[in-house]
Parts: sequence; structure tokens; C-alpha cells
Amino acid sequence: MVPIIIIPGWQDSPPGHWQSLWAAQLPAAVRVQQDDWIAPSRSAWVDSISRTVMAQDQPVVIAAHSLGCIATVHLPSDVAARIQGALLVAPADPERRGVLADFAPVPYQKLPYHNIVVASNTDPFCPARTAGAYARAWGSEFVRLQNAGHINLEAGFGPWPLGLALLQSLINEAKRPVPLEAAMA
Repeated sequence: MVPIIIIPGWQDSPPGHWQSLWAAQLPAAVRVQQDDWIAPSRSAWVDSISRTVMAQDQPVVIAAHSLGCIATVHLPSDVAARIQGALLVAPADPERRGVLADFAPVPYQKLPYHNIVVASNTDPFCPARTAGAYARAWGSEFVRLQNAGHINLEAGFGPWPLGLALLQSLINEAKRPVPLEAAMA
């Protein structure tokens, strides 16, 4: 089984949120815990995620939400090398909220793993154009949802079948053996 690392965003994901449901339902899921969900520190969050990823006995797939997406793209290269895929949902814009400013500037470079950014045209925490710019810079597939808010419990996203299908596509891809010629390239 491919380990799935669940990375909640600012203030954590409450019970009933799709991340909390996945953490409880998926046998290979490991939820990242932060010491401070309210006043986040980039270095503390990145360290916590790094420890969680590196503690796994094989490469992982990430399911991140909001500020968890931004913390994920700040991971050091040795940790990013252990990621086989990432579902980055409703990435935050840390430049829009003072409490998240420690996470700015957001890295704008291609990520070394397959990733999917899911964003909404009505997200109050990150305009769709900013999420689209992230996706282009990160080399992401971009899924734009209509009228989905912050893709959280308040926006009606408890069980989220589309998100689970996107995650499963990343897991399936991670399970595929790499062709020898691709590994040698």
C-alpha cells in the first residue's frame, strides 16, 4: 500500500471534513499533526510534514488542503524526492492573511512529482487566478470547480467522491512500475 499523507490547513480539518473522513477510512493514511494550528510557523509546519514523510518506509502520496498545500511546496528537496504524487486542494494565498505571512513568498517552481491542484472560482482565501498561477508554476494538472468555496466542510465538502477519485488516480500511478528507459533518463 502506498502511504497517504493527509496535510490539513490552517486551523486543522474538523470532523466531517473530507480530510478527516479519508484519514479515518483509508488504511494507509497518516495525518500530519501540528503543534500550533492557529498561529502557524512555516519552519515548524515544514518540519512536521518532513518528519511524517520521512518516517514512511516507502514513497508517499500527499492529500493537502489550503495552507497544507503551501507548506508542502516549501518542503526541502530530499523530502520532495519521497513524494510520488500530491493532491493540492484549495491552496491558500498567504499574502492575503497576516497570520499566514510566514508562508510567503510561495515557491513558483515546477514540483518534482505529479500533482493536481483543485481550486474553486469562489474560494474566499485564494482567487482562482492565483491558484491557476500556482498550478502553472508547479507543473500541475488544474481542476477548477464552480461555486465550491474553500472546498471544505463549510462549503458542503464532507464526503467528496471527486476528490477521492483524483487521489485514487495518483495512488494508482504511484503503484505502476517505472519503465526502465524512463528510470534511466
